[in-house]
Amino acid sequence: MDKDLGKITEQILTSYQTGGGINNIDGSNLPSKRALATICEDLLQLLFPGFHDLEPIHSVHLRRVTGHRIYSIADRLKEEICKSLRLGEPGCPDARAETLMIKFLEGVPDVRALLRSDVEAAFQGDPAAANLDEIILAYPYVEAIAIQRSAHVLYKLNLPLIPRIMTEWAHARTGIDIHPGAQIGSHFFIDHGTGVVIGETSVLGRHVKLYQGVSLIARSLAGGQALKGKKRHPTVEDNVTIYAGVTVMGGDTVIGAGSTIGASVFLTHSIPARSLVFYEEKQLQILDKNRRNEFVGDWMI
Repeated sequence: MDKDLGKITEQILTSYQTGGGINNIDGSNLPSKRALATICEDLLQLLFPGFHDLEPIHSVHLRRVTGHRIYSIADRLKEEICKSLRLGEPGCPDARAETLMIKFLEGVPDVRALLRSDVEAAFQGDPAAANLDEIILAYPYVEAIAIQRSAHVLYKLNLPLIPRIMTEWAHARTGIDIHPGAQIGSHFFIDHGTGVVIGETSVLGRHVKLYQGVSLIARSLAGGQALKGKKRHPTVEDNVTIYAGVTVMGGDTVIGAGSTIGASVFLTHSIPARSLVFYEEKQLQILDKNRRNEFVGDWMI
């Protein structure tokens, strides 16, 4: 066996020499996915105190517990930010890493306020929800949006790599893929959630409700890196409901406020406010705000 394993070792070492691009040997120490996973877990405890803990938290201990969590996250996150910043500049820019870490933690109260609105939207929008506790503990989209909203703070600070690692951690746990660059308004709800994809330059207004399998994607990625930084993904205005299996494509596509998109629609162009879009006998139907009222009774809006 030793002979076989030694031969395999040599073959793998040879592949390291010829397989450039997927090695990080003698390079900088990259951010740790394992470390960021534990940070995400602790962020959920900070965002939803008492919901992700093995033991209950009593109010008399809340200040001590919260302070401990903040200091713990700060120390570990600063180290990972240092690693991330080294990708673009030599050494560890300690002062800049600390500044970014502080700015991130300063954003936590605002993230909590948005998450509160998201949980309320889920409760109001889902008759199957027994209470807010069930939503926080059992609805996968809550973890996905909590981590995305947190990662979005770092994304806006132009921190490389870490925001994407965070949202992909949530993606792996929940099946919901939301890029950290996506701009998402308050009272956001994804029902069921599995298979939802929201691209980097997507913009979603307030009170948007999505069902499983919804994709907000780019029209084409054939341009590759030349498309970087350009608006590639759709805009969804306030009070829009998009049902299961819908694909909305293109950076110039705007879903007007108050619209409803029926299941399995493939949409590549803008629609005006208060439209109802659905397939009827394999033909795409788009009803304006006047005719929409004739059909609204048949839809869970």
